Amino acid sequence: QVQLVESGGGLVQPGGSLRLSCLASGRIHSIDGMAWYRQPPDGQRTLVARIISGGLTNYADSVKGRFTISTDNAKNTVYLQMNSLKPEDAAVYYCNMMVRQSPTWSLNNYWGQGTQVTVSS
Repeated sequence: QVQLVESGGGLVQPGGSLRLSCLASGRIHSIDGMAWYRQPPDGQRTLVARIISGGLTNYADSVKGRFTISTDNAKNTVYLQMNSLKPEDAAVYYCNMMVRQSPTWSLNNYWGQGTQVTVSS
C-alpha cells in the first residue's frame, strides 16, 4: 500500500504565504504525476496544480502567478508554495499521486487525508 501524508496547513492572514508538503511512503516503484486539489466547505474538490514526469506543470487560473508546485523525487514529496493568499483560497487541500508499485503493475491513484488552509484576518 501507499500512504500520502500532507503537512503545512494552518491559519494565515490575507497576503500571507504557506508551504504545503506531501510525502508518499510504502511500496513505490515510480510516481507518474503529482497534484494538489482543494475543496472549500461548500464546494467541490477541484484541481489546483499538477506536475507530471518531465516537470510539466499546469495550474488553475485562480492561482496562476501565486502558487508554485514542485517535487523532490528522491523523497517522493510534492510541495505547494502558496503566496499572496486570499480568503477564497481557504479550503482543505489534498495531495494526489499516480503511483506504480511495481514495474509491471498499473498506475493507481492515491489521496492524502487533507490539510486545512484558513485565510483570515
